[in-house]
Amino acid sequence: MTLHRRALLAGTAAALTGETALAQSIQARPPVRVSDDVVQPLPKSAPGSDLEVIDLWPELPPGGGGPFRSEYRFDETLTGVVTGVVRPCLLVIRPEKPNGAAIVVAAGGGYRRIDIGNEGLPVGQWLAKAGITAFVLIYRLPVEGWRDGADAPRQDAQRAMRLVRWRAEEFGLDPDRVGVLGFSAGGHLAGTTATDAEQDLYDDLDEADGLSARPSFAGLIYPIVTMRAPYDRTISSRKVLVGDDPPDARRRAYSVEVQVNARTPPIFMVQASDDRIAVTDHPLLMHAALRQAGVPVEMHLFERGGHGFGLGVPGSPASAWPALFMAWMRGHGLLKA
Repeated sequence: MTLHRRALLAGTAAALTGETALAQSIQARPPVRVSDDVVQPLPKSAPGSDLEVIDLWPELPPGGGGPFRSEYRFDETLTGVVTGVVRPCLLVIRPEKPNGAAIVVAAGGGYRRIDIGNEGLPVGQWLAKAGITAFVLIYRLPVEGWRDGADAPRQDAQRAMRLVRWRAEEFGLDPDRVGVLGFSAGGHLAGTTATDAEQDLYDDLDEADGLSARPSFAGLIYPIVTMRAPYDRTISSRKVLVGDDPPDARRRAYSVEVQVNARTPPIFMVQASDDRIAVTDHPLLMHAALRQAGVPVEMHLFERGGHGFGLGVPGSPASAWPALFMAWMRGHGLLKA
């Protein structure tokens, strides 16, 4: 599908009205005939194009490199697949009645793209209905030439956690109830954020960087966890993060379960047993590491669901996880009225 440029200009987005920004982002497209009797028009803008945006970095991201510099933050298809991330940011979904909790949402895509159409925006909208302020993370993709490579998205995730806490009063948030929820490769990013928060991956820029990057809790949904053989069958994420034949030290450095310690926050995990991309060994290894470290953990394995089911197909076993996650949050006192 033809890429649709997200119209969020680098220096002027805040000054544009919603109508002006939308007009700059939309390219006229003809309707698409989906059958002999039905004509369904394509959406006029990329999903989430009307959302509030927070840039992660006041200037260029740390380390340098990246895709061609332009006035756009990122490219997005009309189905919500993000690539060409020039300026990582957060897309804000505010609830009508915020309860003080916040979650940074990291969608997956093998670290080659970010599928916010399936795993980012629908999840953020679901969270907002429950009173949780959602921040959909648009993170840098290592394959797009960032000099810090596999650490670039980790830097973005750390910065995101700090920025949300720094602006907690503005959004009506409790800084002690800011979590992260990741899917697939985004689950790997969420997991590393939860386990390596004390390892600063970039130099401090402002007051926000004086705050903790450690999430208060983390949800890992069909996550990529380990880079270690024989479980490293997640070809895209493995190649992007560690290469085809990496030394053991590099495999361990990007394996989330290896980084678990007693300071890791409570973790909630979901997986389908028939997932052929992130096989069930991934959450099982993580579960064992968390138990050994004495970290609270809840895990749900569903018989069917495959990979990439997002909120779950209605009526399928995996569709039970959102309610289970909310119950888990309540049990940890994270959904205070």
